[in-house]
Amino acid sequence: MRFSGKTALITGGGTGIGAAVARRIRAEGGQVALVGRRAEPLKGVAEEIGGAVFAADAAGTASMKSAVAAIAERFGGIDILIANAGGHGVGPTVSMTDETWDLAVRLNLNTAFVSARETLPHLIKSKGNIVVLASIAGLFAGPDAAGYVTMKHGCVGLAKSLARDYGRFGVRTNTVCPGWVTTAMADEQMAVLVEKHGLNTIEEAYALVTKDVPLGRPASAEDVANAVCFLASGEASMINGAILTVDGGAGTVDLPTLAFAS
Repeated sequence: MRFSGKTALITGGGTGIGAAVARRIRAEGGQVALVGRRAEPLKGVAEEIGGAVFAADAAGTASMKSAVAAIAERFGGIDILIANAGGHGVGPTVSMTDETWDLAVRLNLNTAFVSARETLPHLIKSKGNIVVLASIAGLFAGPDAAGYVTMKHGCVGLAKSLARDYGRFGVRTNTVCPGWVTTAMADEQMAVLVEKHGLNTIEEAYALVTKDVPLGRPASAEDVANAVCFLASGEASMINGAILTVDGGAGTVDLPTLAFAS
C-alpha cells in the first residue's frame, strides 16, 4: 500500500499507460484523479477502480487551473502528478504544416508544462513529486517524426528543470522514457506498417519494430506503470532528475553494428 493517504493527478488517464498507472496506484491505496479531454474513457477507468474524473484540457491554463483547484478541494491536496498526456507529431520536416507542428507542441509539451505549473503549489505543500512520461524519442531521433521527437526531448528538458528548481522545495521530478508499448496509439502506427510491408497482423508489426531490441518484444502498459509507480513512491525518495528507460534494452543497441549481427 505504497500510496495510502496520497492523491495522484493523472493526465491522459483514460487509456494505455495512464490507465495502467491509475489502476496500480488505486490498488496500492491511493486516491486517483483522472484528467483528460475525453470524458468517456476516463469514466470507464474511474468506474472500474473507484477513481474520480475531472474533464479538462491538460494544455489549457484555465481548464487545468479549474481542475487542479477542484481536485485539491475534493481530496485535501495533491501529492503526485503523472504528466502522461501526449500525442502524435509525425511526418518529415519539409512537409510538416504549421498546424501539425503546433498540435505536436500542444499535445506533448504544453500538456506537461501546464499541468506541472498548475499543480506545483500543491506539490510544494505536500512535498510531492512529478513523473513526466516522455519516450525514447526524447533521447534519440526516429525517422520522419520531427514534431514528436522535438517535443519529447522538450519533456526531458522540462523535467530536468523542474528537478533542479523545485528539488529544494522537496518536490522530486523524474522522467520515464518508454520504447514501443502495446497501446491504442501505438496500434495506429503498427497499422501503417502492416499496410506498408504487407503484414497480416498488428502483432507481426510489433515483432518487426522490436526485432533488434535485446528483449525482443514491446512493453505492455503495465510494464511502464511499474516503473512510473516506483518513481512516484517513497521508495524513490532520493531519486530526482532521473531518466528511466522502459525499452527492453533498445537504447543499448549500437546501431552501426547491426549489419554485422546474425
